Amino acid sequence: MPSLRILGTGHAVPDRVVTNDDLAAMMDTSDEWITQRTGIKQRHWVTEGETGIDLASAAVTRAFEMTGLGPTDIDAIIYATSTSDHFAPGNGILLQDAMGFDAIPAFDLRAQCSGFVYSLSMADAFIVAGMFRTILIVGQEIQSTSLDTTTEGRDSAVIFADGAGAVIVQAHDEPSGSAILATDLHGDGQHARELWVDAPGAIYHPRMRADHIGARSFLQMNGREVFRHATTRMPESVEAALAKAGIAAGDLKLLIPHQANLRISELVQRRLGLRDDQVYNNIERFGNTTAATIPIALDECLRTKRLARGDLVAFTAFGAGFLWGSVVLRW
Repeated sequence: MPSLRILGTGHAVPDRVVTNDDLAAMMDTSDEWITQRTGIKQRHWVTEGETGIDLASAAVTRAFEMTGLGPTDIDAIIYATSTSDHFAPGNGILLQDAMGFDAIPAFDLRAQCSGFVYSLSMADAFIVAGMFRTILIVGQEIQSTSLDTTTEGRDSAVIFADGAGAVIVQAHDEPSGSAILATDLHGDGQHARELWVDAPGAIYHPRMRADHIGARSFLQMNGREVFRHATTRMPESVEAALAKAGIAAGDLKLLIPHQANLRISELVQRRLGLRDDQVYNNIERFGNTTAATIPIALDECLRTKRLARGDLVAFTAFGAGFLWGSVVLRW
């Protein structure tokens, strides 16, 4: 039975850097307030005309450079985003056209902050089934265009950001080689309205009305409920995946959690009993880029040689839906 191996990664963020002091000029907040509550010092936001496909293309190009592969080597695209450039079609097929891929399938996945974990699980299933051999996974978001940057919207506006991460995975047949050892995926739709964007939507006629512009088209978050659930569900999920894999948390070389809030990551780390060197965080520089957070962090880890073949690694995420999950793999 074939197993999944991660061959290479890449990431890209907009050139525009928005600091906490920049936000303090837009709303009633401060660097101290933001840092204490989120751990974020800066984030990247797009400028007018910059697209999700621009970010994804740059991230994919870097992944190709790392692996020596190109568009003709890819059998399928899995594209995770909750902020597609257009209502339809999804960004997966737009990326296929922009970068000159063959007529390969492009799957668009809307699992928000859990998008990369869900996508990696899907890629593993495709590879184990023998359906595809080499798969491109992209996590990409542009959240800044859906943020209320007044004081009323500051709880969300100071957290969310833009970026893209790309990961190339491939099948291999080495019995003791790289492999996904366990996955753990969940969802609970009763909390959907705790973190969502209401409009535009197909339930409305027309899909976007004048009265939607404002609160209904901004990302809305009940931060207290999200924090409460995330700090419970993420460690629960990691523990469940580790148990399936027969691995102790202490055996992990690295846990790369979704970069939602530094306080959440610290509580997850404490719950799992992990050392500081076993957990990777970069939220202070990038903010919460939703589906892009884990692949961006993974790319940084690879390029700074934080991982070597044979290492045990876990990814975990929680976000809108609510959707959450974890993956444990042998690098």
